[in-house]
Amino acid sequence: MQKKGRNKAWNALLLLPYLAMLWVPFYNAAEPTWWGFPFFYWYQLLWVLICSAVIAVVHAMTKP
Repeated sequence: MQKKGRNKAWNALLLLPYLAMLWVPFYNAAEPTWWGFPFFYWYQLLWVLICSAVIAVVHAMTKP
């Protein structure tokens, strides 16, 4: 049986995508481009995939 504190530590991992998207000046740029997409767009799309993976990990580690 897992301790409740351990589950809360995994939930803190969910802050990573939130903070990465919150800091707009970091990704507010057109360069570098990737397949013709400006950095602004592919950075956000990359975080959609990363966020899905983070949610899957947190779910797997915190389910009873």
